[in-house]
Amino acid sequence: MSSDHAHPHAHGAHACQADHAHPELSHHHVFHQPSEAAEQGTRLVVWITLAMMVIEITAGWLSHSMALLADGWHMSSHAVAIGLSALAYAASRRYAHDARFTFGTWKVEILGGFASALMLMGVAATMVWGSVDRLLHPEAIAHQEAVVVAVIGLVVNAVCALILMRAGGGHDHHGHGHSHGHGHEHGHAHDHGHHHGQEGEHRDLNLHSAYIHVLADAATSVLAIVALVAGWVWGWDWLDPVTGLVGAALVASWAVGLLKETGLILLDREMDHPVVDEIREVIEQGAEAEAHGTRITDLHVWRVGKLAYSCAMTVVTRDEALSPALVRQRLAIHEEIVHLTVEVHHRHAH
Repeated sequence: MSSDHAHPHAHGAHACQADHAHPELSHHHVFHQPSEAAEQGTRLVVWITLAMMVIEITAGWLSHSMALLADGWHMSSHAVAIGLSALAYAASRRYAHDARFTFGTWKVEILGGFASALMLMGVAATMVWGSVDRLLHPEAIAHQEAVVVAVIGLVVNAVCALILMRAGGGHDHHGHGHSHGHGHEHGHAHDHGHHHGQEGEHRDLNLHSAYIHVLADAATSVLAIVALVAGWVWGWDWLDPVTGLVGAALVASWAVGLLKETGLILLDREMDHPVVDEIREVIEQGAEAEAHGTRITDLHVWRVGKLAYSCAMTVVTRDEALSPALVRQRLAIHEEIVHLTVEVHHRHAH
């Protein structure tokens, strides 16, 4: 049995001779460009959030409103979390060309999103603790003053949400900035779309985490307004800490969703993605592949960018004409595969 090992882009001393003959195939390992608009947007939101945090905490303390205090205190953690998002963008951009990061720095942004999700869980826990304490030890609430500040907080949150939405509008959802100079003539008759409909696949999760923090602020502001108005009009002061508990449950649910999305990426759980089945389909299906018993015996796929994947595979076949270059040519239709390592083993028929 003979084997041939190659990369679609020569970047090491062990690439096959054919790849060395094409130095133009060498390329950098920058598969993702951090969004300047997202970084600037998150920075602006941090400063706005910090200013509103001071106002709400002060007003909540003076008015004895648990809903307002909860909104203000968890806004402080949101300011830190959104600051982490901005820092993640800066680090991703700064180290983008650092060779120590084998597959680029995109996951620095994902790590920022994961950290933000953990902070959201902490916010939810703090809201529960404060609300239960206020239920057990109620205090008089200055409803009118608290409502005014809560409405201001809601307006500020709406402005921050719009800033982040506009920052996210500049993201590229359809390309990878990586050119494949291969033909697609491999007889694959049906269409391979690259929009697989995976939840969050087209989403900047670092920016999304900042948006969730702002959204959590807005939601708790709404709940605070409802509770304060009810206490003011009907004397239902018990509703103030109850809405704090409802807000905590809402924030926790968003945090769990974000933890799941970012955690799966950080753990490289990608083998259930549709692109994996499509890779196998391209290589293993068809009359020629079946006649020569061509199959993939080892396959690894992981994400290196928002819409970019790296792939390493071992192919076993009796087709002497099948080479790593031909495998790359057949897979070139999948533009989301930006880095590919192929090893082909030929089995001789007995």
